[in-house]
Amino acid sequence: MHFSSLLKAGLLIVAGSLILAAQDLKFLNNNRSLFDAHNCYPYEGKWADRIERALRTGTPVAIEQDLAWVVDKATGKGSVVVSHSDAVTGAEPTLRAHFFERVRPIIEDALKTKDRSQWPVIVLHFDFKGKETALFQAVWDLLGEYEGWITTAKKGKKAAKLEAFDAKPLLVLTEESDAQEQVFFTQVPVGKKLRIFGSAHTAKIDAPTREERAKLAVSMPPEKLLGERPTNYRRWWNNPWAIVEEGGQTRAGDWTAADNVRLKSLVDHAHKQGFWIRFYTLDGFTPEENQGWEKSYNFGSHEAVRARWKAAIDAGVDLIAVDQYEEFAAFLKSKRP
Repeated sequence: MHFSSLLKAGLLIVAGSLILAAQDLKFLNNNRSLFDAHNCYPYEGKWADRIERALRTGTPVAIEQDLAWVVDKATGKGSVVVSHSDAVTGAEPTLRAHFFERVRPIIEDALKTKDRSQWPVIVLHFDFKGKETALFQAVWDLLGEYEGWITTAKKGKKAAKLEAFDAKPLLVLTEESDAQEQVFFTQVPVGKKLRIFGSAHTAKIDAPTREERAKLAVSMPPEKLLGERPTNYRRWWNNPWAIVEEGGQTRAGDWTAADNVRLKSLVDHAHKQGFWIRFYTLDGFTPEENQGWEKSYNFGSHEAVRARWKAAIDAGVDLIAVDQYEEFAAFLKSKRP
């Protein structure tokens, strides 16, 4: 084959992937912002109603589940549990019971109606606290049991070529770990289905302290933070708010026009590359209102966080992670056409 023919074939593959990436972006809630229920599970023996509260806000909705691996000392058998840390006690709920069996009526109703315009009705987001290969493999196997519910894509011969989604009511996402990619993508045979999709790598910043790395990140152009394009496995980009405002939530001042430009540039770049984009976690509460939420995510007031919620929705952020479920869900609905 002549060089010109090879070049033309390569350009067609790239163009096809870019077109498919654009179509995939619309797949998630038709390019509208989605409420992402942060830390949607019990911990410290409290907050067991979080998943019920999140689901009561309606669909579509994203549900975050943090996962760990617990081994029964008597039997030696391991289980995937929902936990805020990898320091498990064995009293944690299993992922199967807490999430999958809880959403069964919602998913089965969606499958009966076959109205694909509303799919996915739930986005399931995993934050793995454990790093055991056995944990990743057990999650993969569990997803296989519910594969009829799950949006999949065929694994092709080339990782860089995006394959079309086979839409189902549930879409499963995980984060950027390369060890997870080994289990969830690399070891999957060509021609088989991918059940879960990872996030993009954010650029590694060479600085001696966390504070210095954060300061450099907020000043970096979007194309430096995210230099890659989607692969068949990596379909979204996950970010702390600190890349928008220096110091993040606890040091944020008034929301400014410059902040808005920064946010919009990050969102536009992610979409141009072909990724969905998520920001975490946008809260604004007083100490008296705290329901087990992390202080590091707190802008300090309803007024301050609502300015960021509006900006994120206006900018087109795909997944907006929030702990104040009911308040944000109502706010989001009020902003939809």
